[in-house]
Amino acid sequence: MIPLIQEQHEFEVTADGPSLIEITATIASWLDAMPARDGVLTVFLRHATGWLTIQDNASGSVRADLLAALSQLNPNNSVYGSNDGSAGDIPAPIRAMLTSVSLTIPVIDGSMAVGPSQEVYLIEPRKRSTPRAVLLHYIGSRG
Repeated sequence: MIPLIQEQHEFEVTADGPSLIEITATIASWLDAMPARDGVLTVFLRHATGWLTIQDNASGSVRADLLAALSQLNPNNSVYGSNDGSAGDIPAPIRAMLTSVSLTIPVIDGSMAVGPSQEVYLIEPRKRSTPRAVLLHYIGSRG
């Protein structure tokens, strides 16, 4: 039986306003620095008002298109029962249903098994600068 290892790491990302922040390189560097071989990586965002996604990065307009789509599906000026004065967070519960705070990514030969033009993004919807904690957890064989 192949012995399994578990490793975890946390890093912080800060955006200046609404954006999709590519975090693939940070995750890949962490995997490279440890003895990961074949297993599963969980990426978890410790916030309800930001989200994670894996998207195509072949076109430079993808990030702007995704932010525009989220805004059109659920505008910032929408009126809901939860409008409690938390500026910038009013559409967060609706957008959270459309996105996710966690991703599960296979790891093969020490690398994330994503497509050649796929990237991992943190989606930041807020207008103000907000530090975001991203937790990584790997379980699998040792490289």
